Amino acid sequence: MITAGHPFAPPAHEQAWIDTAVELAASFTETAGAYDESGELPLANLQALHRSGLDTALLPVEYGGSSLSYRSFGQIVRLLGAACPSTACIWVMHIGAAAGLVTRSAPDVARFYAAELIAGRRFCNALSEPTGGNLFLMPLQHAQPVPGGFALTGAKRFASGCEIADHFLINALVDDRATFFGLAADPSSMRYIPIWDTMGLRASRSQLIEFTGTLLRSDRRCPPSSGPHPNHIGAGLAFLSLGIADAALAALVSHARRRVIPTTGRPLADMQWLRFDAADVHSRLEAAGMYSHHMCWLADQNSPEFIPATMRAKQLANQIAVDAAQLAVRVGGASAGYLRSSPIERLFRDAQAGGLMAYSVEVCKDTIGASLLAE
Repeated sequence: MITAGHPFAPPAHEQAWIDTAVELAASFTETAGAYDESGELPLANLQALHRSGLDTALLPVEYGGSSLSYRSFGQIVRLLGAACPSTACIWVMHIGAAAGLVTRSAPDVARFYAAELIAGRRFCNALSEPTGGNLFLMPLQHAQPVPGGFALTGAKRFASGCEIADHFLINALVDDRATFFGLAADPSSMRYIPIWDTMGLRASRSQLIEFTGTLLRSDRRCPPSSGPHPNHIGAGLAFLSLGIADAALAALVSHARRRVIPTTGRPLADMQWLRFDAADVHSRLEAAGMYSHHMCWLADQNSPEFIPATMRAKQLANQIAVDAAQLAVRVGGASAGYLRSSPIERLFRDAQAGGLMAYSVEVCKDTIGASLLAE
């Protein structure tokens, strides 16, 4: 973690919010395995986050929040990701959708969504389409003009926490242009398809949503963006993977210190191969973390460099999470790394998800490489 005095450290007056996340994370760790086993939404965790004030703190001051910095947000997501990755995933999407609607909407609509978040309403990000791949900001589905707005018939996938959501951030093509809307849950025209039988992040329950003539209200339409702006989803996904990597590294260190090799009577931690591999994982985790904090610093400066930085940070964090979890499985062996009773086994499964989430590692690398090699 970045400490006070570092250029990328959160403002000192925000430390209390990070301390709050530390306390919450300790309790979330205790139930992470059970939520993974049942595939049940960690509603109690999400409610605890809201009661703590963290949801509201991320709103701009003018809408009743504390304008909590992206630097603090990143550290908080990392702590939650280490404790319960599914909770962290849903929370990032919830905050991203809510803050996105507040910052992208006209002032009166923004005040409405801010009040809803403060009151404890749930928000969901519904941007990815079944045929759109990673291009979640470039919808392919058209919304047709109808009285009061536009009607959408289609589907959105990987909508984390959609089953308990009151409001959605959604996009569609209007006059062939990608357009964002706020959408209230509408059971009469929306159906949740239970597709979520997944390997990792099981408790995030990122289902498919089917829309049949769903009204996207004109008065909930977001004005065209004036340019690239920071967003909490782009910032948060790297820290979700960093948190998983933190937990995997801590688990392997704990096991290596305790596990005694019968033939030598020495702990596994004395093995040179393990020291070499652990040093490599630790160093790359520190590097990925430092760049991710730099990315959040850019966000706090509202720098246009934030967007490319999110792709660099995400692919670095995604990869180190997989590598740290893989090493933890090797160190844990059959009993501590491979059995369902082990947290290492769950962390290994959770670590795979980050690289598949938009933008995937491959899309990030392709975009970065194309920019680097362009004339």
